[in-house]
Amino acid sequence: MDSVFEELYSKYHQDVFQFLIYTVRSRQLAEDLVQEVYIRVLKSHKNFEGKSTEKTWLFSIAKNVAIDHFRKQKGWKGRLLEKFDWNQPLRATDDIPEEVAMQKQEIRDLYKCIEKCTTDQRMVITMRYIQDLSISETAEVLEWTESKVKTTQHRAIKALKSMMEQQKREEGAFNEEKQFGRDRN
Repeated sequence: MDSVFEELYSKYHQDVFQFLIYTVRSRQLAEDLVQEVYIRVLKSHKNFEGKSTEKTWLFSIAKNVAIDHFRKQKGWKGRLLEKFDWNQPLRATDDIPEEVAMQKQEIRDLYKCIEKCTTDQRMVITMRYIQDLSISETAEVLEWTESKVKTTQHRAIKALKSMMEQQKREEGAFNEEKQFGRDRN
Protein backbone atom coordinates (compact mmCIF):
# COMPACT_ATOMS: atom_id res chain seq x y z
CA MET A 1 0.00 0.00 0.00
CA ASP A 2 2.88 2.40 0.74
CA SER A 3 4.12 2.30 -2.84
CA VAL A 4 0.59 2.74 -4.20
CA PHE A 5 0.01 5.67 -1.86
CA GLU A 6 3.35 7.25 -2.80
CA GLU A 7 2.53 6.84 -6.50
CA LEU A 8 -0.90 8.44 -6.09
CA TYR A 9 0.61 11.24 -4.06
CA SER A 10 3.40 11.98 -6.53
CA LYS A 11 1.08 11.83 -9.56
CA TYR A 12 -1.90 13.79 -8.28
CA HIS A 13 -1.00 15.74 -5.16
CA GLN A 14 -0.53 19.07 -6.94
CA ASP A 15 -3.80 18.70 -8.87
CA VAL A 16 -5.78 17.81 -5.74
CA PHE A 17 -4.14 20.61 -3.76
CA GLN A 18 -4.85 23.16 -6.51
CA PHE A 19 -8.46 22.00 -6.75
CA LEU A 20 -8.91 22.48 -3.02
CA ILE A 21 -7.28 25.92 -3.10
CA TYR A 22 -9.74 26.99 -5.82
CA THR A 23 -12.55 25.53 -3.77
CA VAL A 24 -11.78 26.89 -0.29
CA ARG A 25 -9.72 30.00 -1.19
CA SER A 26 -7.24 29.37 1.58
CA ARG A 27 -3.84 27.78 1.17
CA GLN A 28 -3.67 26.75 4.83
CA LEU A 29 -7.15 25.24 4.82
CA ALA A 30 -6.41 23.47 1.53
CA GLU A 31 -3.29 21.96 3.12
CA ASP A 32 -5.41 20.66 6.00
CA LEU A 33 -8.06 19.29 3.66
CA VAL A 34 -5.44 17.57 1.48
CA GLN A 35 -4.34 15.69 4.57
CA GLU A 36 -7.94 14.64 5.14
CA VAL A 37 -8.16 13.50 1.50
CA TYR A 38 -5.13 11.26 1.91
CA ILE A 39 -6.39 9.92 5.24
CA ARG A 40 -9.58 8.88 3.42
CA VAL A 41 -7.49 7.44 0.58
CA LEU A 42 -5.54 5.30 3.04
CA LYS A 43 -8.74 4.13 4.72
CA SER A 44 -10.64 3.35 1.54
CA HIS A 45 -8.06 2.35 -1.07
CA LYS A 46 -8.77 -1.34 -0.46
CA ASN A 47 -12.37 -0.62 -1.54
CA PHE A 48 -11.31 1.11 -4.77
CA GLU A 49 -12.78 -1.07 -7.52
CA GLY A 50 -11.21 0.62 -10.52
CA LYS A 51 -14.56 1.62 -12.01
CA SER A 52 -13.09 5.11 -12.51
CA THR A 53 -9.56 6.38 -12.87
CA GLU A 54 -7.55 6.98 -9.73
CA LYS A 55 -7.52 10.69 -10.56
CA THR A 56 -11.31 10.82 -10.74
CA TRP A 57 -11.54 8.84 -7.52
CA LEU A 58 -9.16 11.29 -5.78
CA PHE A 59 -11.12 14.32 -7.03
CA SER A 60 -14.34 12.73 -5.77
CA ILE A 61 -12.78 12.34 -2.36
CA ALA A 62 -11.45 15.93 -2.47
CA LYS A 63 -14.87 17.26 -3.48
CA ASN A 64 -16.51 15.36 -0.62
CA VAL A 65 -13.90 16.56 1.87
CA ALA A 66 -14.54 20.17 0.78
CA ILE A 67 -18.31 19.72 0.99
CA ASP A 68 -17.98 18.13 4.42
CA HIS A 69 -15.91 21.13 5.53
CA PHE A 70 -18.56 23.58 4.30
CA ARG A 71 -21.40 21.55 5.80
CA LYS A 72 -19.78 21.94 9.20
CA GLN A 73 -20.14 25.68 8.73
CA LYS A 74 -23.41 27.57 8.56
CA GLY A 75 -24.63 28.16 5.02
CA TRP A 76 -22.04 25.95 3.29
CA LYS A 77 -23.46 26.49 -0.21
CA GLY A 78 -23.22 30.25 0.09
CA ARG A 79 -19.73 29.96 1.52
CA LEU A 80 -18.71 27.65 -1.31
CA LEU A 81 -19.74 30.36 -3.75
CA GLU A 82 -17.39 32.79 -2.03
CA LYS A 83 -14.47 30.40 -1.61
CA PHE A 84 -13.01 30.06 -5.11
CA ASP A 85 -9.77 31.93 -5.69
CA TRP A 86 -10.17 33.36 -9.16
CA ASN A 87 -7.19 35.73 -8.83
CA GLN A 88 -4.56 33.13 -9.71
CA PRO A 89 -3.38 32.80 -13.32
CA LEU A 90 -4.42 29.62 -15.09
CA ARG A 91 -1.12 28.89 -16.82
CA ALA A 92 2.39 30.33 -16.87
CA THR A 93 3.49 31.82 -20.19
CA ASP A 94 6.67 32.92 -21.95
CA ASP A 95 5.06 36.02 -23.49
CA ILE A 96 6.51 39.49 -23.37
CA PRO A 97 5.52 41.64 -20.34
CA GLU A 98 2.88 43.70 -22.18
CA GLU A 99 1.14 40.55 -23.39
CA VAL A 100 1.33 39.01 -19.93
CA ALA A 101 -0.24 42.15 -18.42
CA MET A 102 -3.10 42.06 -20.93
CA GLN A 103 -3.63 38.33 -20.40
CA LYS A 104 -3.62 38.72 -16.62
CA GLN A 105 -6.22 41.49 -16.85
CA GLU A 106 -8.37 39.32 -19.11
CA ILE A 107 -8.01 36.42 -16.68
CA ARG A 108 -8.96 38.66 -13.75
CA ASP A 109 -11.97 39.87 -15.71
CA LEU A 110 -12.93 36.27 -16.46
CA TYR A 111 -12.57 35.31 -12.80
CA LYS A 112 -14.79 38.23 -11.77
CA CYS A 113 -17.45 36.91 -14.13
CA ILE A 114 -17.01 33.34 -12.90
CA GLU A 115 -17.70 34.59 -9.38
CA LYS A 116 -21.19 35.51 -10.58
CA CYS A 117 -21.88 31.96 -11.86
CA THR A 118 -23.81 29.40 -9.86
CA THR A 119 -21.94 26.96 -7.62
CA ASP A 120 -22.58 24.14 -10.09
CA GLN A 121 -21.26 26.21 -12.99
CA ARG A 122 -18.12 27.12 -11.03
CA MET A 123 -17.45 23.49 -10.15
CA VAL A 124 -17.78 22.43 -13.78
CA ILE A 125 -15.60 25.30 -15.02
CA THR A 126 -12.94 24.48 -12.43
CA MET A 127 -12.88 20.78 -13.18
CA ARG A 128 -13.13 21.06 -16.96
CA TYR A 129 -10.91 24.04 -17.72
CA ILE A 130 -8.58 24.45 -14.76
CA GLN A 131 -8.10 20.81 -13.77
CA ASP A 132 -8.53 19.48 -17.34
CA LEU A 133 -10.93 16.71 -16.39
CA SER A 134 -12.99 15.16 -19.17
CA ILE A 135 -16.76 15.37 -19.21
CA SER A 136 -17.05 11.79 -17.98
CA GLU A 137 -14.49 12.38 -15.21
CA THR A 138 -16.30 15.54 -14.13
CA ALA A 139 -19.61 13.64 -14.11
CA GLU A 140 -18.06 10.93 -11.94
CA VAL A 141 -16.58 13.41 -9.47
CA LEU A 142 -19.81 15.41 -9.14
CA GLU A 143 -21.96 12.27 -9.26
CA TRP A 144 -23.94 13.71 -12.16
CA THR A 145 -24.86 12.44 -15.58
CA GLU A 146 -22.63 13.47 -18.47
CA SER A 147 -25.65 15.27 -19.89
CA LYS A 148 -25.93 17.43 -16.76
CA VAL A 149 -22.22 18.29 -16.97
CA LYS A 150 -22.57 19.26 -20.64
CA THR A 151 -25.67 21.33 -19.97
CA THR A 152 -24.11 23.08 -16.98
CA GLN A 153 -20.92 23.72 -18.96
CA HIS A 154 -22.91 25.12 -21.89
CA ARG A 155 -24.91 27.41 -19.62
CA ALA A 156 -21.78 28.53 -17.78
CA ILE A 157 -19.98 29.41 -21.01
CA LYS A 158 -23.04 31.23 -22.33
CA ALA A 159 -23.36 33.18 -19.08
CA LEU A 160 -19.64 33.98 -19.04
CA LYS A 161 -19.72 35.27 -22.61
CA SER A 162 -22.67 37.49 -21.80
CA MET A 163 -21.06 38.81 -18.62
CA MET A 164 -17.71 39.43 -20.36
CA GLU A 165 -19.46 41.35 -23.16
CA GLN A 166 -21.38 43.41 -20.60
CA GLN A 167 -18.18 44.10 -18.67
CA LYS A 168 -16.40 45.25 -21.83
CA ARG A 169 -19.31 47.54 -22.72
CA GLU A 170 -19.24 49.05 -19.23
CA GLU A 171 -15.46 49.50 -19.34
CA GLY A 172 -15.72 51.07 -22.79
CA ALA A 173 -18.29 53.59 -21.57
CA PHE A 174 -16.18 54.34 -18.50
CA ASN A 175 -13.01 54.82 -20.57
CA GLU A 176 -14.88 57.04 -23.04
CA GLU A 177 -16.18 59.26 -20.24
CA LYS A 178 -12.72 59.43 -18.72
CA GLN A 179 -11.09 60.21 -22.08
CA PHE A 180 -13.43 63.12 -22.77
CA GLY A 181 -13.19 64.53 -19.25
CA ARG A 182 -16.70 63.53 -18.28
CA ASP A 183 -15.60 61.51 -15.27
CA ARG A 184 -18.11 62.49 -12.62
CA ASN A 185 -16.06 61.31 -9.64
